[in-house]
Amino acid sequence: MIRRFQRKIETAVVPVLISVCILAAGILPVSAAGQEEQEIAPSQLYARYAVLMDADTGRILFTKNGSKEAPMASTTKIMTCILALENAELSDEVAFSDNAQSQPEVRLGAKSGQKFYMKDLLYSLMLESHNDSAVAIAEHVGGNVEGFADMMNEKAEELGCSATYFITPNGLDARDDAGIHHTTAADLALIMRYCIMSSPCRDAFLEITRTEEHTFTDVEERSSYSCTNHNAFLKMMDGALTGKTGFTADAGYCYVGALRDDDRTFIVALLACGWPNNKGYKWSDTRKLMEYGIENYSYQEITPDISRVISVRNGYAGGFPDPEGVVTQIYVPEDPVRVLLNQSDVVERRIELPDELNAPVKKGAEIGRVVCTVNGVPVAEYRICAGSNVLERTLQVCFDNIISIYSL
Repeated sequence: MIRRFQRKIETAVVPVLISVCILAAGILPVSAAGQEEQEIAPSQLYARYAVLMDADTGRILFTKNGSKEAPMASTTKIMTCILALENAELSDEVAFSDNAQSQPEVRLGAKSGQKFYMKDLLYSLMLESHNDSAVAIAEHVGGNVEGFADMMNEKAEELGCSATYFITPNGLDARDDAGIHHTTAADLALIMRYCIMSSPCRDAFLEITRTEEHTFTDVEERSSYSCTNHNAFLKMMDGALTGKTGFTADAGYCYVGALRDDDRTFIVALLACGWPNNKGYKWSDTRKLMEYGIENYSYQEITPDISRVISVRNGYAGGFPDPEGVVTQIYVPEDPVRVLLNQSDVVERRIELPDELNAPVKKGAEIGRVVCTVNGVPVAEYRICAGSNVLERTLQVCFDNIISIYSL
């Protein structure tokens, strides 16, 4: 009898029903205003290159040539600022070199050899956009401009900016053997996202860039200087967080800025947004994109709520005379993700789960993954884990279980 039972065990496959919690498909989000979504056309913008980004996830909500390369002028200085904050002390004394003091307008006007505290030069950099301060900072942090440019490019690569190349710390038009000083609207938004969301120095970055005025002296207190913030966006819309303007002959007017509305944070990046005498185009485009985000995007929670059946080969549930019918609950251990969505966004999930598992299955073991996408772009990834143990069906396991049942 035992031998016949063993043969039955060795040849059978025990089906195991596994309830799998996965992400729902076909979610139909509602706009933030609760009304019909108002689309914005690329032709409605002055900028040749523009993006609207969700700062929480880095997902691009709107793009107009957002991945095309272009010069970015003084918006470069957000990278200069964050690298200085991360790699120097605010109390550092920074000396102006001949190279720094010879930079073209706009500039602080310091003399060669004159020293300033790093903190004050960062206000000079971000409020007045002084080109000479940018070079002095770069030489202090990187040893020289070339060394600092290497740091800028390394950080850009680390952030996933695949189409950005820095040559100067101030954004002046430049070219070398590798190409021109450039970025894309998408990369520029990604750099701003790092500055305000991820960098360990994000609070200092926001404090500097939000300051209206700053007065300081050189280290020897022989000369005094005053800086005024030229970022008009800070007073243009409620919730405006930060921003940086830029202009060169090649780049045209540029801007990158961020706004927080309740629990939503939006970033707008604009390149080639008009040339003189169209200085106001960047403010018009920034407002239009920010309002579009506020009016049409709201947070929706993507929750696991669909079941699936797979089997465990050679699994044993216990019981006699029928050891089959193993049921193990599967769970997704991460919390549901919240994503900014509008009415036209398509939410899909890709389930990476084998058709069957081999026993034994250990409770909590990862057995698959679920990738959630919005309009084909991944926004979240979940682990699918077994919720209970499934033993391997061996003669000894079955025999032990039968003995335990008949000894009750």
